[in-house]
Amino acid sequence: MRPPTLLEFAQQFGGAYLSTEGALWRTLGLLLLRPGELTRRYLNGQRKHYILPLRLYLTTSVLVMLLIRVLFAAQVGPALDKVRSDPQEPISVSMLLGHATMDKGVFTCEGLPHWVCARLERRLSAPPTEVAAEIMQAGDRVAGHWGTAMFVLMPIFAFGLWAVYHNRGLKYTEHLVFALHLHAFWFILLAVSQIKAVPVEIAVLLAAPWYALLAMRRVYGGGWGPLLLRAGLLSATYLALVVTALVVLGLAALLA
Repeated sequence: MRPPTLLEFAQQFGGAYLSTEGALWRTLGLLLLRPGELTRRYLNGQRKHYILPLRLYLTTSVLVMLLIRVLFAAQVGPALDKVRSDPQEPISVSMLLGHATMDKGVFTCEGLPHWVCARLERRLSAPPTEVAAEIMQAGDRVAGHWGTAMFVLMPIFAFGLWAVYHNRGLKYTEHLVFALHLHAFWFILLAVSQIKAVPVEIAVLLAAPWYALLAMRRVYGGGWGPLLLRAGLLSATYLALVVTALVVLGLAALLA
């Protein structure tokens, strides 16, 4: 009897998982098309035919961050090659708070603290080949650590849900399930946002909060007034944490 081939192993391993009736497509169908329904079914004990929340979150986050790292390298690589070949090519570093530019030996920095500008000036004054390599490595580090940062922030989001919906009598872990599903959807949106087209970007910006509201309504119930109040309080706090994390990661990657 001949030994099984790698293709046969792959078919056996992924057949049930990737089939049209498999857990993957069943889970993604609910996650994408019926906000909050996947969480509602999980909390009601209907778990057998769906991917577990943590596994779903980890799978989507890892795949999306890998995609972003690949796209970053593809987009930045040609620009950095141009810098390497032409030392007079301007080098610009943009962050959420501002940007810095080195153009023909003249350094400008706007919207950033003085100490950050001073560190960036020293960095950008290095030979172009070194600067290009450091920018590439910095972007790769940010993409690499962003998934880890979100894994830390996501339980904080779940705690916020527990705080604003404390009267529902749900345990923290039940709020965590909702947070895992919602963040998995947001990671999928992040992947879609890599399509650089204005209509797609607008659709992503609208879909992120609207989906969250519909999911909260389905899982937690209640009227739209209290829902908007809770969501506004939670989103403002969480958005501040996410922006802070992005700034810290960007500074750490560029100035380390």
